[in-house]
Amino acid sequence: MIFKGFEPYVNKNSTMLILGSFPSVKSREEGFYYGNKQNKFWRVVAESFNRTLPQSIDEKKALLEFAKIALWDIVTACEIKGSMDKDIINPVIADIPNLISRYPVKKVVTNGATAHKLFIGNFPELKDLCVALPSTSPANARLNVNIWIDTLRKLQRT
Repeated sequence: MIFKGFEPYVNKNSTMLILGSFPSVKSREEGFYYGNKQNKFWRVVAESFNRTLPQSIDEKKALLEFAKIALWDIVTACEIKGSMDKDIINPVIADIPNLISRYPVKKVVTNGATAHKLFIGNFPELKDLCVALPSTSPANARLNVNIWIDTLRKLQRT
């Protein structure tokens, strides 16, 4: 069975694109990015910009707009069982060059090794825009959230 991911969440002020791999089962059930409460994504974004942890989708969108962050996944559709990146089959790759040509995106942050590998493999001409960060997934138990927080703060200052 082929699953479709989400449309990019982006607005006219987005200067940073955070690129995941593909939405988890829980995210697909919720209908928005990083829906698994165990994923540290929303915590690191909120802490990076000294905001409260968003709970609703509307609060998450407001945080992204405040931080000038766009969200998308490198895989827009695929066959997958469960939520693990290693189980992605026949990925359809997002048209990242088209997105960044239409918005003021200056940096692309990849969330995890799979997103980074697919981004660099498909768009080597954009590698200078890319900052690779470790996955915020609950499967990455050793994540040091300060790496994310420090990087996001630094990128928003540049």
